[in-house]
Amino acid sequence: MKMVGQSRKQRFLLVGAVIVVMFLGALIAFNGRLDRPALRPTGGATFAKAVVEEVMSSNLNDSDVELQGNQTVELRITSGAYKGQTCEATSPYANQSGAKCVPGLRVIALVNTDSEGNLVATVYNYDRGMVLWVLIALFLVILCLIGGKQGVSSAVGLVFTFVCILFFYLPLMYVGVSPFVAATLTSVIVTVVVMSLIGGCSYKTLCSVLGTVTGVLIAGATAYLFGYLGHISGLNVDDVETLAFIAQNSRLDVAGVLFSGILIASLGAVMDVSMSIASTIAEIHANSPELDFQRLFRSGIHVGRDMMGTMSNTLILAFAGGSINTLIIIYSYNMPYLEFMNQYAIGIELLQGISGSIGVILTVPVVSAISAFLMTRKKIEHHETFTQSSKTLDRKPTGGSV
Repeated sequence: MKMVGQSRKQRFLLVGAVIVVMFLGALIAFNGRLDRPALRPTGGATFAKAVVEEVMSSNLNDSDVELQGNQTVELRITSGAYKGQTCEATSPYANQSGAKCVPGLRVIALVNTDSEGNLVATVYNYDRGMVLWVLIALFLVILCLIGGKQGVSSAVGLVFTFVCILFFYLPLMYVGVSPFVAATLTSVIVTVVVMSLIGGCSYKTLCSVLGTVTGVLIAGATAYLFGYLGHISGLNVDDVETLAFIAQNSRLDVAGVLFSGILIASLGAVMDVSMSIASTIAEIHANSPELDFQRLFRSGIHVGRDMMGTMSNTLILAFAGGSINTLIIIYSYNMPYLEFMNQYAIGIELLQGISGSIGVILTVPVVSAISAFLMTRKKIEHHETFTQSSKTLDRKPTGGSV
């Protein structure tokens, strides 16, 4: 029996791996066919890595509030078509671009040629790619070392989630699919794959998947309803002008982006709650199979109550941290209640944080009910199967001596 179970698990993993690989291949092919124009014309200039060889002149104002000034530097290009060549470059020193150059500093430059064929360049920013990749690698290594086999599964699931968002969710919206539909499809796919990696092919996984999808949809529906009542849409978010420009060259539905983002933002917290409760009920059922639906449901609610506060707090603090600049401005200028409470920025942050928290909270009874129902149903089916098998064994021939 154990070998049969292992064989089924191996087949499940093999089939799942084949489906995921085919899905990723389809994503690569799909994204390769999309025509995405540049945000701003570069006039033939290209981005390249470079190293500062010399600072030729410097006029900087380095304060705690604002970075100002310019530098003239000599760069050695280390990547791209101009690799190995040196050129003079201007380095603006600003809050959002440029760099404070010193010899040996690695930067990213925008490189082009003038009418006489000479290289000209502008320092775009610091070359921080390696630092960020090391940070990502450090996170994955710690996750795998501390989490063991489950940590490795979590890391694989995290990479898959990132790939889905970047190469599935965003392209779907770009080609005109409703942002709400795109977010829902992405949530379902990510949930199924990640939960299967963590829980395998089991009732626990099925319960957590159903609970997660339901909780995420509740969060999105709540945001949409109160966004409609509060006259808030994706047209009121930051960078809407840039999104509107993108929409001119694609089929992006700008107004729906906000609510689809709320679905994606709440997905992680809802998955956490859903899997934790499903695992708890499955463990309780395994140790006490005589418990009925009501008792299992109450157990799930009791466990979920301890998680509601922490997970809701996580979402609220995450959204508050993202709007900390707005909160500082409101506090510093002592804005009247009627002014700050009716700002789009405040309305959007409250909509995002509270809608996600509502999704997390309502996931608790939903996944508790689903888990309790499926677990008790599984017990009944096993009992009926055992009873039928016993009756079959009892119907043995009566002839002959005993």
